[in-house]
Amino acid sequence: MSSAALALILLILACAGMRAAGLLVAGRLKPDHPFVRWAGSVAQATLTAFVLAAVIAPGGIMASLPLVARVAGLAAAVAILFWRGGLLLPVLGGLAVTLVLAAL
Repeated sequence: MSSAALALILLILACAGMRAAGLLVAGRLKPDHPFVRWAGSVAQATLTAFVLAAVIAPGGIMASLPLVARVAGLAAAVAILFWRGGLLLPVLGGLAVTLVLAAL
């Protein structure tokens, strides 16, 4: 077995173990428990890092869009998120701003 295959198997086992531990703990903790708040913060920070990486250093077709259009789209999406909440409206608004600025 190659080292890459072994690393992949160990990663799968670690992820499955973490999911199992989460299922065991999830029913016992209240939503305001510090561990639940910490896990939510880590998940939000990870998502933020991925979004910023996609905006600042994108790959594929996103790389053909100007940086100004990508940043403006992100700013519009964040503004709509704070204004209205939800998820669909900020995503569509940010996409619209990005596409309009990219077309200019």
